[in-house]
Amino acid sequence: MSTVPFHSHSLFHQFYADWIKTYKEGAVQSVTLQKYQMSLQWVRRLAPELKIEEISRTTYQKLLNDYADYHERQTTLDFHHQLKAAILDCVDEGWVAKDPTRKAIIKGRAPRPKKQKFLNQYELHKLLEDLELGASPDWDWMILLIAKTGLRFSEALALTPLDFDFNHQTLSVTKTWDYKRNTGFLPTKNMSSIRKVPIDWQTVIQFSELVKDLPEDQPIFVHGPIWNSTPNKRLERHCQHVHIPVISLHGLRHTHASILLFAGASIASVARRLGHSSMTTTQKTYLHIIAELENKDIDIVMRALSNLGR
Repeated sequence: MSTVPFHSHSLFHQFYADWIKTYKEGAVQSVTLQKYQMSLQWVRRLAPELKIEEISRTTYQKLLNDYADYHERQTTLDFHHQLKAAILDCVDEGWVAKDPTRKAIIKGRAPRPKKQKFLNQYELHKLLEDLELGASPDWDWMILLIAKTGLRFSEALALTPLDFDFNHQTLSVTKTWDYKRNTGFLPTKNMSSIRKVPIDWQTVIQFSELVKDLPEDQPIFVHGPIWNSTPNKRLERHCQHVHIPVISLHGLRHTHASILLFAGASIASVARRLGHSSMTTTQKTYLHIIAELENKDIDIVMRALSNLGR
């Protein structure tokens, strides 16, 4: 399993560090790997002397409880999932007798008040009217594009003129841009993220003019190092200027999806448009909207049935 001679007397955090290197480096995206590395840092902080053989349901639960003192429940659940796979390998090696993660209780701090994640249609109109769309691609143009397509920030950054098919009114999403390390193009988040997004005729006209003289294979929004705080600050200023809730670029993606759902688009079509790996992701993310739409459907059904009386 590893070139390092681990055994039941080894410190767990040392084994976990090697386990991450063996199983996760090169197998997961850098963002996910960073989350595992962060979990490792917390294990070192909270259980520096914990040996593999000492991992029991009680010691594991205490580790989770200590972590939960600093984090919300969902973050604690993620921490649990990241440790569980490594601990089960310890069970398979015979270093731990039984699965100590079984029936673990997930605790955590009360969630902080959540900012509004999306705008309604009226608020979105006010935002788009406030954009200053010049002759060259800039953050205002990206704000417009994400609002119209629901692309992720990294996907929008990676767009080149070649990705626009103006004749067929589609936008091809085949890659992302590594703005965190500035290494260039990267693969999409998953295979489902590779997609063609239909775009409306107005967007076709605007962007065909915008990109016509740009290098075909170069990203249209990247002009040096990128920090996502820069376009988010630009978006924040627009929101404040027109007196609407301040949202993030990712909130624009949520806005795009919510407006489509309220307009009657199916969950399946919205999932494909967003590049979700399954409809379950879409349903979980927009559960509150789906529930509201179902209540409207009940009213429609009741009215239709009442008209069927003799």
